[in-house]
Amino acid sequence: MAAITLIHDTAGQTLTIWIDDPSREAICEETPDEVIHMKDASGRVIGVEILHYKPDGTGSSVRIETVGFSGS
Repeated sequence: MAAITLIHDTAGQTLTIWIDDPSREAICEETPDEVIHMKDASGRVIGVEILHYKPDGTGSSVRIETVGFSGS
């Protein structure tokens, strides 16, 4: 599994989350909820971009929680 990458663009007000290599992006589709799905050539989602993202102002930390991972 590739590293997860988070990109918060404060000027463009977006939050982009990559769960695979961004260079594999072949297709982008926007949902009615203004979320963009970035997909590879086989149609697998490899990232999402949340439009109009504004943090609530309570801090800039990132919390990561992994559940159900066996490590194998």
